[in-house]
Amino acid sequence: MADAYSGKGTLGLIAGGGRFPFLIADGARKSGLRVVAVGFRSNTDPGLPACVDEYQELRLGQLGKLIDFFKSRGVDRVLMGGTINKARAMDIIPDFRGARLLLKLGGKGDDALLRVISDELASEGMPVRRAHELIPELLMPEGFLAGRRPSTEIMADIRFGWSVAKELGRLDIGQTVVVRRQVVAAVEALEGTDNAIRRGCSLAGQGAVVVKVFKPGQDERLDLPSVGLTTIETMRDAGAACLAVEAGRSLFFDREQALSAANRAGIAVVGVSDSLLAGD
Repeated sequence: MADAYSGKGTLGLIAGGGRFPFLIADGARKSGLRVVAVGFRSNTDPGLPACVDEYQELRLGQLGKLIDFFKSRGVDRVLMGGTINKARAMDIIPDFRGARLLLKLGGKGDDALLRVISDELASEGMPVRRAHELIPELLMPEGFLAGRRPSTEIMADIRFGWSVAKELGRLDIGQTVVVRRQVVAAVEALEGTDNAIRRGCSLAGQGAVVVKVFKPGQDERLDLPSVGLTTIETMRDAGAACLAVEAGRSLFFDREQALSAANRAGIAVVGVSDSLLAGD
């Protein structure tokens, strides 16, 4: 962490939507770094430019312009944070460098795309770092965090959902599944976690279990699984019973508010580890 974030330098922030880019910018500036950010229309919060030293809005796919902007501002390390609307991302119009990257990539999924972008940035002297090293308090803790301790039936659903979600992640499709009584009601794809929860709970009925995991082989610098207050509110409205998220390799935003909301709604929240699955 000290090598990545201490001392003087300029951080390039590739900012999607949500609060995460604000937290990264705040943490980086507190560490003494200058922050230069790139955002995207219809994704990045319009309030972010006021929280960084320099900002430029680009279209998704303008990789060449992004790299040129960062290099001209002396960026020496990069972080990625925030959500990107995947449906809109399908309609990107890449610049020359972006098009060349997409041709090299072929038909692979999210993780492969982000890995190739990271390699391009590193080749220009701007390595991508792990955001959770800058803000370690965002990592999902292990154990039973809110609500009633899961029943034997729900623990069986967590173990079943874990194995399904890991396979889903291995195929680079998504990170989340919704299950009930060891039947899969929904898998996350293009629609994102919240919509997968709504769809799965509408099919499974009251008492569904939501499981979200780190993809096998995923790069920890890129697109860590994340949950937060909105996740709990979506589950409450949909009638879900339990949220199980991989501990230590997932992000938990607005933790205090989210756990309070989960307790009020009677939703169990579990930070899952191999030892917990094994019943140790």
